[in-house]
Amino acid sequence: MKSPSVLLPGITHMNGLNHNALTRSAVPIPACERSLQTVEAQPYFSVSQASLVLEGIVFDRNNNLLFVDVATGRVFKLTPERQLSIVLKENTFGASGLAVHKDGRIFIASVGDMQRGSVRAIEPNGTGEQMIVAPDAGFLVNDLVFDNQGGFYFTDSRGNSADPQGGVFYVSPNVGSIHAILPGLAVGNGIAIDPDGTQIWATEHSKNRLHRVRLSDATTVAPFGSVVTYQFTGPAPDGARVDSEGNVYVAISGQGRVMVFNRNGLPIGQIMLPDRDKGRNQRTHANASLLGQFFISRVFQNYLFDTFCSPFVRHNFMLIVAHLLGSILQWFFNS
Repeated sequence: MKSPSVLLPGITHMNGLNHNALTRSAVPIPACERSLQTVEAQPYFSVSQASLVLEGIVFDRNNNLLFVDVATGRVFKLTPERQLSIVLKENTFGASGLAVHKDGRIFIASVGDMQRGSVRAIEPNGTGEQMIVAPDAGFLVNDLVFDNQGGFYFTDSRGNSADPQGGVFYVSPNVGSIHAILPGLAVGNGIAIDPDGTQIWATEHSKNRLHRVRLSDATTVAPFGSVVTYQFTGPAPDGARVDSEGNVYVAISGQGRVMVFNRNGLPIGQIMLPDRDKGRNQRTHANASLLGQFFISRVFQNYLFDTFCSPFVRHNFMLIVAHLLGSILQWFFNS
């Protein structure tokens, strides 16, 4: 009789891996995140039966929900009464992010043709287009957020995991100089700012990181102020938003969920999209806080999701759940 082969000293056999329902999922939650407080988003509004990639979700001063169709550059508006209209028609610049200036103008971030991105501003009715950061500046502008002074931070999506060329940059209120805040990122993506303006958050898509940057002033990082507060596992982080208490919401592109962190970068909860375990509704890109989230359903419709207040998502939810969940689309169409 043949003796069993020896794998390691003292070990003559090895049990097979036990794949349960958690690990059989198309996008299993990492073990260290499974115990987080969890809520599930619900459909709120059907945007279109076409296969759109929705991003850049923010609210204007009248609680209208604004968002973009990445491929065509269109800017949509959804009123509190759930009336949908187009603010800006199809254009050649494209769009990837939005922010609303304190004077009401809508600023549009764009990665363009992935060679020449830009930032443009339009009036609330879509007229008066103005170039703020021109394509010749050389940035791939993914997203942007305003500070209390009227200047804005934007992320640059250049580079890849082995060639970090992107970063976080600041444009002063008078649209003057562009200042490097956090250079050397491998595809800068989401950007958010605390309510008091003293720290910003940025996601580094190609290295799966969440950065927290404490500021001495608008363009100066405080001593020891830049840290990586979280290292994600698997599909990468995308858009980010901060609520009135300083909690940070990060959409995970390819996982169909949003992770929630406290102001110190510690995970405290997560928001799931339905059917994510079946390989659907996974391309989460954006969130805003108050109403809900965008996703693509089984019948190729774009939906707005509604996730009501929970213990970790309190009174400012209307800015958070819409910006992070715009990009739940491409994986579904490619599968």
